[in-house]
Amino acid sequence: MSDGVSLRRVSGDEAESLVEPLCDVLIDCVEGGASVGFMLPLPRERARAFWAEVAAKVRRGERALLVAEDAAGALGTVQLVLAMPDNQPHRGDVVKMLVHRRARRRGVAARLLSALEQVATDEGRDVLVLDAVTGGDAARLYARCGWTVVGDIPRYALMPDGAPCSTTYFYKRLRSRSGSDGGRLPALTTHPRTEERDGIRFVQPRGPPGDDPGARKAPAQQVFKQSACHPKMNPTG
Repeated sequence: MSDGVSLRRVSGDEAESLVEPLCDVLIDCVEGGASVGFMLPLPRERARAFWAEVAAKVRRGERALLVAEDAAGALGTVQLVLAMPDNQPHRGDVVKMLVHRRARRRGVAARLLSALEQVATDEGRDVLVLDAVTGGDAARLYARCGWTVVGDIPRYALMPDGAPCSTTYFYKRLRSRSGSDGGRLPALTTHPRTEERDGIRFVQPRGPPGDDPGARKAPAQQVFKQSACHPKMNPTG
């Protein structure tokens, strides 16, 4: 990419080799106030154990792990959970979107999200689900990138300092490799209610799920291309 940031999907072995730099990213995010499943202070041993387990899951094919890097090393990461129940082979969960504070406001999270959607398409997943702190930067990013709000759950988790926070659940339908939704899921009932809270527009989908031009993405061959929420993204290998 023109700003020196590259994205790649890593193997289990590569993930193992990246445990220490990924620990740096995770610890920085938690110290910066991100609610991502850990509390302050976060010991490095705890972070190291977490990334070792992620690497094992990547090796077993249970997760896809993407890493964003520049000349100074890893600066962001996100995961796609592929190990789903038998009756949900078409679905994936997006988890642990992390961007180091040194790389904020550079569009890294939007690039990672777009790249992960391409990976999901490659993996045959056409329904993605994620959650984010209500009203936070991540929630606004997902809404901007075409994700649909399902709703809020109050007091869902704690911030790193112990303060309770609400979470907002989102989903997104993706186009399959064939360019259609495969007819596997029924259309949702049209609901006219639209409202805006904390800068996020809550809109129920109209028409068949997945009939969203912004979600029609070409299959990726480890080439992460331009996205609607980050139009300046350039191809990278």
